Amino acid sequence: MVQKAKILLVDDRPENLLALEAILSALDQTLVRASSGEEALKALLTDDFAVILLDVQMPGMDGFETAAHIKRRERTRDIPIIFLTAINHGPHHTFRGYAAGAVDYISKPFDPWVLRAKVSVFVELYMKNCQLREQAALLRLQLEGSNRAGVVKEPAGLLAELSARLAAVEEQAEALSKQLDDESADAGAVATAAHLERKLTGLRRALDALEPGTGGSAPTLPSQH
Repeated sequence: MVQKAKILLVDDRPENLLALEAILSALDQTLVRASSGEEALKALLTDDFAVILLDVQMPGMDGFETAAHIKRRERTRDIPIIFLTAINHGPHHTFRGYAAGAVDYISKPFDPWVLRAKVSVFVELYMKNCQLREQAALLRLQLEGSNRAGVVKEPAGLLAELSARLAAVEEQAEALSKQLDDESADAGAVATAAHLERKLTGLRRALDALEPGTGGSAPTLPSQH
């Protein structure tokens, strides 16, 4: 079951946080409140977030300073930040927001549908990345477990099947060689049988080298008597 993504809402005004929750509740994700930059940074120490909605104007540590701290941390530097502000100081103010690492800069009052659509895009990207990481981690665990055990179940089963099939062919080739010797067959047939045996010997050595724990050396070949 896919877990819900966490969205961090940072604003010093409770009514603004309540409004954000009302807008984003339709996304059915986990909404986490933070009433200051310091509180936001504390939440980011332990939890992973799909996106951060960060108010610019806050007492103490403002949004720009908070974003700077977020981007300096290796754990959080790639989390997208959407700046929210009720004050429009023109292009310079907006540029400062993007320079601080924001992926978007929205002035209040904003269109709830637009905000929800923007956030949903980052949530979807986050979920896809989580799925990819889970698949990669699962594959890595399987490979590490196989290395520790010194054997991989499926390939080992395949090797056993190939070895059994090769043994059957080896027996048939051995019987053919004996028959050719007994009947004093022509040189061409004998040469062909000898070539077949050499091929089978090479296959057996290559197959034995794949067996776990052999250290690359081939075990004793099946009896040719």
